[in-house]
Amino acid sequence: MSQYLLSIDQGTTSSRAMLFNDEGHAVHTAQQEFTQYFPRDGWVEHDPEEIWGTTLKVVGEALERAREDRRSIAAIGITNQRETTVVWDRANGKPIYNAIVWQDRRTAKFCEGLRADGHEAMAAAKTGLLLDPYFSGTKVRWILDNVDGARRQAEAGELAFGTIDCFLIWRLTGGRVYATDATNASRTLLFNIHEQRWDDEMLALLHVPGSMLPDVRDCAADYGVTSKEVLGAEIPIAGVAGDQQSALVGQACFETGMIKSTYGTGCFMVLNTGEQALQSNNKLLTTVGYRLGGKTTYALEGSIFVAGAAVQWLRDGIAIIDSAQETEAMAAALDSNAGVYLVPAFTGLGAPHWDPEARGAIFGITRDTGPAQIVRATLESVCYQTYDLLEAKRRDGIAPTRLRVDGGMVRNNWLCGFLADVLDIIVERPVETETTALGAAYLAGLQVGLFESLDEIAQKWRAEREFEPQMEVTQRGRLLADWHDAVIKVKTGG
Repeated sequence: MSQYLLSIDQGTTSSRAMLFNDEGHAVHTAQQEFTQYFPRDGWVEHDPEEIWGTTLKVVGEALERAREDRRSIAAIGITNQRETTVVWDRANGKPIYNAIVWQDRRTAKFCEGLRADGHEAMAAAKTGLLLDPYFSGTKVRWILDNVDGARRQAEAGELAFGTIDCFLIWRLTGGRVYATDATNASRTLLFNIHEQRWDDEMLALLHVPGSMLPDVRDCAADYGVTSKEVLGAEIPIAGVAGDQQSALVGQACFETGMIKSTYGTGCFMVLNTGEQALQSNNKLLTTVGYRLGGKTTYALEGSIFVAGAAVQWLRDGIAIIDSAQETEAMAAALDSNAGVYLVPAFTGLGAPHWDPEARGAIFGITRDTGPAQIVRATLESVCYQTYDLLEAKRRDGIAPTRLRVDGGMVRNNWLCGFLADVLDIIVERPVETETTALGAAYLAGLQVGLFESLDEIAQKWRAEREFEPQMEVTQRGRLLADWHDAVIKVKTGG
């Protein structure tokens, strides 16, 4: 192939650009971290201009590599941190406030009020989501109500709302295209996932003017071309999906019942439910898995807010490691967790608890506790949280025997082995673990004809290693019981 696919993976802590060949192999990665802002307890923000700047930088590096390889770019795919909310002025394209990040909990009391007034059943039936500050809709409302003049501007049609994909498309096309895809739209609390349109009742409930909303397109679709003034060339933007749905595509989970779990800043377990939008009885989310050719494939999702972010906290917050790579050897060197449990509820608890007021804690510390025990407790917490998601799916009548995993954390062999032990199922790690970026590339390739079908993409998936459970039943039960005791203690009213 004389062409590459360029994937823009705009994540929670960094912006990346990756080049893929037609076999789905990454040939180049450029990455740059950006600033995390925590203005108040439970608030998390990003500077949209810094996101834009880091995106331009890494894309520029990728384009330079393509030129060195004498390859052109067939198309661009975009995948992004979902729910993170940007509102900008249509006239000049400038954000009127920082991006409010998906982890942000500032609208918790507003959501609590909506639940108390009996609105959650309606919201869940239409959007598949719960009334939680996680989602974009209440973040938009907060900006309109707290930025001077914003609501007046919005009512006058002068403001645009978008998730990060939408903001990047606007900027990349020089403001010519204002669109998002069905997966990102499905995470806003404003989108009817059954009718595939913005929902007037939800807009009225959250006081968001419909004029602020972008066009919603398929995941593989025409999103215009990049502006020459921006990238120096007109390159088709042809694939868009929120990060977890993009990973579902990258993991080739195209058959009903296939399941993947991605370990990045958070952890997200997504199950393909096909044409059925299954309603969970255990606080999992019903969402759009992907939409292709106007046909929607649905998914059931469990969301953990803190996974890799806990390892980042070990490095940047309390400085007991210099890099994430150290954690594998530190955890493996211990015979046990010595009774130490960390519950990383730094921004509340996600599924299946949905407790925005919960806060993190470490239990079982003794005089002998040191950095290694805290590191191991951190890694174990990711596996225990995954168990809680899988158990919720089991209670909903779904019992997978294999789990495909991806994301930066799964390069850690100890973590994958412990995950298989705790879940008591086979864990499959693919050759290409950066499946979030790969999924966006695949979607773009589908749109421009580099791939004929999802079947062709599925044939490219390869397992690099399988991890089989080894742990005895009694040990697993004891660890999980102690974990659940710790979770109860951090929950509101626990």
